[in-house]
Amino acid sequence: MNQHAVDADRALVLVVDDDERVRLSIQELVESVGLDAACFGSAKELLESELCERPGCLILDVRLPGLSGLDFQRNLVSSGNMKPVVFLTGHGDIPMSVEAMKGGAVDFLTKPVRDQSLLDAITTGIARDLAQRAAARAVQQHIERFETLTGRERQMLREVSRGRVNKQIAFDLGISVVTVKLHRAKLMRKMHATSVGDLIRAWETLPTSVREQQVSPKTT
Repeated sequence: MNQHAVDADRALVLVVDDDERVRLSIQELVESVGLDAACFGSAKELLESELCERPGCLILDVRLPGLSGLDFQRNLVSSGNMKPVVFLTGHGDIPMSVEAMKGGAVDFLTKPVRDQSLLDAITTGIARDLAQRAAARAVQQHIERFETLTGRERQMLREVSRGRVNKQIAFDLGISVVTVKLHRAKLMRKMHATSVGDLIRAWETLPTSVREQQVSPKTT
């Protein structure tokens, strides 16, 4: 694996604050515990860097030049980017903190912030991002496997996920129980499932748009 690939997989803490002293202080703290950090003076600078793709979390000052920290969070959420955010503010503002937390923020901390409090929030943010990424990969994997199923196998998956047993499925679809068993065996193999529970969990992770796809009952 090349160094670029290694770096892309390492957690990165993105620090956005218009006070250079604050940026450098946080960067030094983050790097002291073995994490990577990158600093920016505004949300615009961060957006131009393309570093949001790396796993990690954001440390955002609430009041920033141009796009504010809260506005930036809203933009992230509306675009489907659930990058965890830790807010910093020089003024205790309850309405702001409520809005930030409703938007999914990890924490809302007041400057000057205790090193351990900030590190704890960063640790939580990185763990959340890694978990979200793992869940997203699992969903994508299930979608890709679902796309390999024939129309009949997709029907089987839907019926099994409804709790239907072989005899019920055979009756509903007008086929033999033996045929149902054959389709289920192929379905299990293609979905990499070792149990009915695996199939149900895979089905439940599929986006509604995928689950609602119209399929032909034919096997090809």
